[in-house]
Amino acid sequence: MAVRTVLYLFVAAIFVLPLWSMVATAFSADPPKLGEVILWPRGVSGGNLGTAWHFGLGQGLFNSLVIEAVGLTLQIGVSAFAAYALARKRFRGAGIVLLAILATMMMPEEVIGIPLYLVLGRMNLLDTYPGLILPIVGWALPVYVLTGFMKRIPLELEEAARIDGAGDLRIFFHVILPLSLPALGTCAVFGFLMIWDQYLLPLLIVQSPKMSTLTLIVTQLQASQEQGEGVRLAAALVLMVPSILIYLGLQRLFERGLLSGSVKG
Repeated sequence: MAVRTVLYLFVAAIFVLPLWSMVATAFSADPPKLGEVILWPRGVSGGNLGTAWHFGLGQGLFNSLVIEAVGLTLQIGVSAFAAYALARKRFRGAGIVLLAILATMMMPEEVIGIPLYLVLGRMNLLDTYPGLILPIVGWALPVYVLTGFMKRIPLELEEAARIDGAGDLRIFFHVILPLSLPALGTCAVFGFLMIWDQYLLPLLIVQSPKMSTLTLIVTQLQASQEQGEGVRLAAALVLMVPSILIYLGLQRLFERGLLSGSVKG
């Protein structure tokens, strides 16, 4: 038992110490020397965060939050409607439609980057919120996950609702969606991370500093020779924290979605 506890602590330290060093460096009043690793701040100060904020971190955070809120809402909504049609409705070509949607997952961003840039340019959507949001709405993964989950919902529940006079929309919102919450939580976590970590899309679409996302600002800070290690790590910390919070907030739904998929699949 003691050996197992020591092993657990050792493994936990491997993951925790780099993060703790990152926090200590970001809030240290005395910047570390080049290549130096510190585990405790030399005087607590928010100067590094303030410097990063003046570099454009605040505007980048605002833009990323707007894109995340609108994009994730639309992504989950569109995916849920599409999954409901593919899973609960019988029509010719449903399998082909699902395969076509899944085929988009096999195409790397680098392949569709230039065509996407040209299309958005012709639509005058470059350097705009719609230009950054629309491409992330049609993501195949949540459609695939929700379709598989909704297929497992007993048909008797839907038939009982129809006997009571419920239509398709009422069945969707009052029967299918509540039962699909675990899968929706899983899709929300994956969707949040996908949108939050986007780099290539903003790099192609953004043309002015006022539309820069958080990933672009952090990348610019990492490449800057004028900013110290503390400033760069403070910016990286701001980029990392929302991902941790969204996972902790949706942890139960996320785990239920994964477990239900593994047990029923």
